[in-house]
Amino acid sequence: MIRVGIIGATGYAGIELVRLLCGHPDATITQIISQSFVGKKISDVYPHLKGILDIECRELNTDELPAQCDVVFTSLPQGTSSEVIPPLYSAGCTIIDLSADFRFHDAAVYEQWYKMPHPAPQLLPDAIYGLPELHRTDIAKARLVGNPGCYPTATLLGLAPAVKVGAIDTNSIIVDAKSGVSGAGRASSLEYSFCECDEDMKAYKVAQHRHTPEIEQELSILAQNDVVISFTPHLIPMKRGILATIYATLKNDLSLEGLLNIYGNFYKDEPFVHIYENGTLPSTKAVAGSNHCHIGLTVDQRTHRIIITSAIDNLVKGAAGQAVQNMNIMLNLSETAGLALPGYYI
Repeated sequence: MIRVGIIGATGYAGIELVRLLCGHPDATITQIISQSFVGKKISDVYPHLKGILDIECRELNTDELPAQCDVVFTSLPQGTSSEVIPPLYSAGCTIIDLSADFRFHDAAVYEQWYKMPHPAPQLLPDAIYGLPELHRTDIAKARLVGNPGCYPTATLLGLAPAVKVGAIDTNSIIVDAKSGVSGAGRASSLEYSFCECDEDMKAYKVAQHRHTPEIEQELSILAQNDVVISFTPHLIPMKRGILATIYATLKNDLSLEGLLNIYGNFYKDEPFVHIYENGTLPSTKAVAGSNHCHIGLTVDQRTHRIIITSAIDNLVKGAAGQAVQNMNIMLNLSETAGLALPGYYI
């Protein structure tokens, strides 16, 4: 069995990792690291784990952890992950980082958007952006993967086929995305309390969200030219899920059937990406709790635009599930191991 440690296990993404790995046929959780709950059983912090995983949360010791883990997931705030990862990487651990610290090729871009110097720029050349549908071959050879953000995952999966074949004007891309409240994390905040969020919907960080350069980096690679997008995220009163509605101008008179063929061919061998046909559109309920991404396509003949809708669970395909998928690829396991279940629906 593969020995797994999770640093930052008691946040929402971390506890999703715990949930998924508890059902993984080839992995066992040996270390739960949580600075907030040192000495407490993880099942006392999260009672749904009682009788399933009752090990104690421990303080991080980067000298001892490599001897106890083959794989380490880091689910820590930006700037913190890249402080703890270098000694683990040097000791030979396989690492999947859920922060933004290892998603960028250029430390200057990270520093511009995250307003801090990158703590470990020397590792950026070794880090692979962990979107399997785009970088599977490189992920398989990596020991350090920067797990993508939730909004970028939904957006990039929605846009990748159209951008790759040059079907759209990449200067025209507008992304309007809605996320559930769990995307803000578990820390207490008035802004995300029930009475503030219930029966409310609002845009936030308009034209300045930190996921913007991550999306642009990957689209630019696909397009082989610099891509700049307009990205507006919204907070909606549900626990989990992202629905991205993406608009772009078509370069040619492509029909819906033609676009469905492009998308179908691009994702034909992908176990977690599904294209809706006949003009039907996805919903967040259909993917909640799963590692799947559902994509719907519409061609607006009047405005000559494609409208793409992409639905994921922000905590699974947008975080923990994708991290497990990356681990499977890195260790040459079945890519769907621990992830081959449908979502909750209700």
